[in-house]
Amino acid sequence: MTFTATPRGARLARRLASHRLDAWGHPYESDLNTTVTLIVAELAANAVTHGRVPGRDFRLGLWLDPAAGLVRVEVTDTRGDRMPPESPSLPSEPDAETGRGLCLVVALASRWAVVPRTDGGPGKTVRAEVYV
Repeated sequence: MTFTATPRGARLARRLASHRLDAWGHPYESDLNTTVTLIVAELAANAVTHGRVPGRDFRLGLWLDPAAGLVRVEVTDTRGDRMPPESPSLPSEPDAETGRGLCLVVALASRWAVVPRTDGGPGKTVRAEVYV
């Protein structure tokens, strides 16, 4: 699904992910739903904050692969010049209000990666997978 690159779009992406997981049999209060929803929230917030190009949207992909026993999240933005660090670190100031999102994704996901967009457009896709 495509969302506007705004805080409202990020909230809608998070809500959609939680609803989709519930429809797939992973209730709202379950560990998997909570974990994947948090990952979507952080990646969508990063797409809005760091990957935003005025007038362009971001895209959320969410897949359940029962055979592999995993859920895959993909958030694609249109800004290829701002790549996330390969090894994110916490902010140096303990009271900083930002800078922890990708660290949370790394901690919660079974694996994650940043890949170029596959449709040939500008930008990148941040992918995270969580085992069911």
